Amino acid sequence: FDAICVSLGTAGTGGFGNWNDSIAHYNSAYLQNVITVFMILFGINFSAYFLILTRKFRQAFRIEEIRVYLGVIFVFAGLIAFNVRPMFGSLRESFHHALFQVASIITTTGFSTVDFDQWPTFSRALLVLLMFIGACAGSTGGGIKIVRIVIGAKLARRGVQRAIHPQQVKCVHIDGEPLDEDTCSSVSAFLLVYALLFVLLLVLLALEGLDFITTFSAAASCFNNVGPGMELVGPMSNYTCFSSFGKVLL
Repeated sequence: FDAICVSLGTAGTGGFGNWNDSIAHYNSAYLQNVITVFMILFGINFSAYFLILTRKFRQAFRIEEIRVYLGVIFVFAGLIAFNVRPMFGSLRESFHHALFQVASIITTTGFSTVDFDQWPTFSRALLVLLMFIGACAGSTGGGIKIVRIVIGAKLARRGVQRAIHPQQVKCVHIDGEPLDEDTCSSVSAFLLVYALLFVLLLVLLALEGLDFITTFSAAASCFNNVGPGMELVGPMSNYTCFSSFGKVLL
């Protein structure tokens, strides 16, 4: 029964667990490693798997979003592993837990193996940032999605270049293909509406009178479909600190 619940929670990046301490309940490094791998796999754009099944391996590995996604995971896991190293017996153990939590948060699964709310501020800040980044488009993960982050960054760079060189004509490319202006406009509109709605949620949630970290992380977690936040809504806590008004908002 536990295997079915955890498997479905991993595949759907939904994070449902039947124990209060989540995956830490099983105290099995093997199990945690398996879940880490499959959380990452389910956060990848499913079109890549179709390309692999149809033996279009070169096209699958050319997908820029997947390269950025995997790069973000291992860079963030490495930074957090070194930051939390004093809290564990070895660098291997710290990387094991860091990679699990990074995979869990970026894919918006929400599982936990440790109480990461006790980690240093640097590591906690990176995890909150991952809540916004999210997984790949075409996956079961939530968040803004990697491809929108990539396009948004390229649009920002193009805007700066146009300000410096007004006569310059420059296209935004993804996977070597130019994006049409309608797609660029829709991504810009999405990011703007996303930011406005998040700020609105944060302001309304602040009426609850809780501390800023709890309020901000709860808003980020629920807005991006992650689950756990920080402080009063940390991985070993829950959302009972909010009134009925706050719960409806979230």
